[in-house]
Amino acid sequence: MASGTGDRDPTLKRCLGVLRDARNDSEQFAALLLVTKAVRAGEVDAKTRRQIFDAIGFTFPNRLLASRQPPAGCPEHTFQALGLTLLACFCTDPELAGHSQILNKIPTFNDILVSPSNPDSRSMIDDVYQCLSAVMATTRGPRELVTKGTVSALCQAYVNCSYGSDRALALLLGLLAVAEAKCWQRDAPHLLAVLNKLSNDFLKTEDMTKFELCEVVPHFIPLSRPLTQDSQGAECLHRLYKGLANILGSKLSQSQRDPALKLAACLVQACGSEWIPAGSAGSKFLALLVNLACVEVRLTLEEPDPLEVEGKKEVIIACYVLIEMGIQECLREEKPLLEEVQKMQLMRIMEEAFGAVIFYLRQVKQEELQDPFVFASVRILGAWMAEETSSLKQEICELLPFLVHYAKKLFKEGSTAASLPQPELISSKGSGLPQDALRFLLPGFCHLTAEDRPRDILISEGAPALLCEYFLHQWEVLTSEPESLTPLTNTEMSLQTACGIFLNLVVTAPGLIRRDKTFSSLLDMLLKSLPLLLPQKDHLVLAANIATLGLMMEKQQVRRVPIVLQGTQSAKEFFEAAIRFLSQAHSAQADPGSDCLAVAVSPAYASAWADVCELWFLGMQALAGCVPLFPWLPQAVLQTQWLEGLSELLTRVAPASVDFELIAAFQGVLVELARASKPCRDVILSHHGGEWANLYGMAALEQCLSEQ
Repeated sequence: MASGTGDRDPTLKRCLGVLRDARNDSEQFAALLLVTKAVRAGEVDAKTRRQIFDAIGFTFPNRLLASRQPPAGCPEHTFQALGLTLLACFCTDPELAGHSQILNKIPTFNDILVSPSNPDSRSMIDDVYQCLSAVMATTRGPRELVTKGTVSALCQAYVNCSYGSDRALALLLGLLAVAEAKCWQRDAPHLLAVLNKLSNDFLKTEDMTKFELCEVVPHFIPLSRPLTQDSQGAECLHRLYKGLANILGSKLSQSQRDPALKLAACLVQACGSEWIPAGSAGSKFLALLVNLACVEVRLTLEEPDPLEVEGKKEVIIACYVLIEMGIQECLREEKPLLEEVQKMQLMRIMEEAFGAVIFYLRQVKQEELQDPFVFASVRILGAWMAEETSSLKQEICELLPFLVHYAKKLFKEGSTAASLPQPELISSKGSGLPQDALRFLLPGFCHLTAEDRPRDILISEGAPALLCEYFLHQWEVLTSEPESLTPLTNTEMSLQTACGIFLNLVVTAPGLIRRDKTFSSLLDMLLKSLPLLLPQKDHLVLAANIATLGLMMEKQQVRRVPIVLQGTQSAKEFFEAAIRFLSQAHSAQADPGSDCLAVAVSPAYASAWADVCELWFLGMQALAGCVPLFPWLPQAVLQTQWLEGLSELLTRVAPASVDFELIAAFQGVLVELARASKPCRDVILSHHGGEWANLYGMAALEQCLSEQ
């Protein structure tokens, strides 16, 4: 074999010389046939390949690809085939594969893939796939392939079962892995056609191919595009549901069940439970899914063998996704998929699974804290703690020190990582940045801080100081870019939930609020942020949280008393904003049932009132408590003309339209203002305050106004 190769080297060298010095196309063509024959036979090493390129460059292959007239007696695409063979040869050099002369041939490669193929054109298709695979491996390659239409060509090749369609699928998987959103944005109809074929095959096939497809299909379920809103996508989802129902309803081996559970989890991540039909069959399937997931978690985590857990992490994370869906469906009241009996059964089964998760987390060593599986386990436990507050309380209390330590470690590392320059990624999938565990634990912590024992543990572990730091950091994230102050984000949700925790602490542990210096920084931020936030239309719930928390913390005099009593500029601006928030919540509106006006929630507050209502009443109580503490506060109220507006409101509306709780809230503030400030008392009296106080049964206000 070696001697044969050695014999050919001189021939190749002569051919290269002819290619360089040829006086006409016939001489070049003859030499080129010998070169391409050697290339196709795989007899060209890297050095010789480079010599071929140096001899002819891209000019000659370009001419061949552009030639439409084949030599006499040769197949139609002879010149194109020779040109592609040379390009495929060049592409084995990574430097050449990323060259602009290769990249600008991508449309040509695409055309060949979608053209009707015959046995004579198969070598051309092989060369095209070799070129595309080489381009894919370069830095610019994936982006160039997506923008130049290769996704569409590959989809057509796969759907039409063209020659090399398995390679088309492999390339599609690679492109979707690094640029899923862009692929779906540009080529959704073609990708849906692939999903249509895959889902058809998945439903119909009855051999091991079915389980192989479980591994392939998830790559074609987009997170960036809701399939349920598209009729073709919805049909694909229904076929996948039926195929999974057939699989999971049968007796399976571990190697068969795992990919099926992962496919189900992928569908849940993309579509929630919308892909599962309503009715008896759908509810049984959903219950089966969650049941299987819980069993898998218990089997793997109750007696964890480190090696076994390592091999099962991917499928357990898929099970976590299914269990989280189970939690949501058990709590769902509107159009529930599950019957009440099924919900009760699943809650018991999930409780056992979470016992296994807690047991696993208690075994986690310090050096394992960066493991994404630990993060996934903490995240799913956070989802359970957010909704189920009564079960596993003892076990959760024992785990709280670990959870606080873990969340603190990730937060500190995340803050450091965020300050470092990050490489630009085509896709954020697989990013190694630390993740935000606190975001998933906050709702559970909010419940726990309302109870004595878990609250004491959280305080002793330093959770309040950590939460203050986290809150300040999240506020910076929210306000760092103007566009971040538009839709409701995870950051904003975290800030709202953290406010709930702080409100619990203000009520149940006021001494801590006064003692801990961290809360002074928090209060400073609250005072400065409310005037900025309140004018933003889409942030009323967060503004309500910050207003109420700020008022209650001011009432507790968290800052040093002399500073508070001086009425700093930031404190005055905060109170002005808080008064605006409280005063603008109600207005007089036409009562459909009568000719009278009625008190109603103002239109600007209506859509958020379910989330704001309780905070508004707490804020009114807190403001009433602040009035006697801050001598300058009544004057601030007068400047807003709230008293005049409230008097007008209560005078215009039908008394029956104002419920007792609202009357009590108004009276609480009015009494304190009338007691603390003669100007406030005079304004109330001059606007018929004595009359409407009597009309609304505000006995305390009536008495206060009657006193000299």
